[in-house]
Amino acid sequence: MQIELIDTFLDLIETRSFHRSAERLGLTQSTVSGRVVALEQALGARLFTRSRAGTQLTTEGLKFEPHARLLRQEWMMARRAVAQSGTAALSLRIGIQNDLVPAHLGALIAAFRALLPQAALYVEPDYSTQMCADLVTGALDFAILFTPKPQPDLYFDSLPDIPYRLISTDTESLSAITPERYVCANFSPAFETAHHQLLPHLTAAPLSVGQSSAVALLLTHLGGAGYVMESHARDLVAAGGFQMVTDAPVIRQPVYAAMHLRNRTGTTHKRMAEAARRRLQSSGAR
Repeated sequence: MQIELIDTFLDLIETRSFHRSAERLGLTQSTVSGRVVALEQALGARLFTRSRAGTQLTTEGLKFEPHARLLRQEWMMARRAVAQSGTAALSLRIGIQNDLVPAHLGALIAAFRALLPQAALYVEPDYSTQMCADLVTGALDFAILFTPKPQPDLYFDSLPDIPYRLISTDTESLSAITPERYVCANFSPAFETAHHQLLPHLTAAPLSVGQSSAVALLLTHLGGAGYVMESHARDLVAAGGFQMVTDAPVIRQPVYAAMHLRNRTGTTHKRMAEAARRRLQSSGAR
């Protein structure tokens, strides 16, 4: 069976539209229809019904969906298993939240390599939404991210929170900071919610950014105040030019280990999650 048929079937489950799936997959609508027909003929069952209300799964389609997801996952794992990886016994693809890279990437990968010396590791810094999508398709095996996107195929394990501190080039007092001189951090929905609750008067800042290193870079060039990861904040203050805003609240960002549901009971992924937990705790996260 061609894996393209499975991919098309699963995309149609999300879009419920042959036209929309054709756009997303870069195909003609007739090609999408042809793939569905080919899959239905291979299975000997009708998978979708089409009407003015849209495209709906049949009972047989609903039964086939979890098997289709497993088939796609197994296919990705099989491709990696036969790919060249030197003398490594297995190959793992790991995603990590962009914001964690400067302070934690080296130590995390060192911990994973010590834990799995027989593994070849591919590491991809990215954002949470894309990593969740890649875990579902099997493009990633394991990820450390800020924002879990619940799906039937995914499992999330809570890790220690990461603290963020407010720094400024101008003042040590929160009351002296104005929206005009503020770079609003928008690292995740959870961070945004906490920020709005704690500092509602600064949420209307005309400049916002979604990465701690980008906040620091903007403050270096433009001046003003903004939240950065605590370890980064201390380094910037120690180097000079920045002050810690001592009366500002510390905002904590939740962190999660994410994996495909089929791997949640596996020894390898459990050990990786525990190694990540120990690394974050040793850095001051809690």
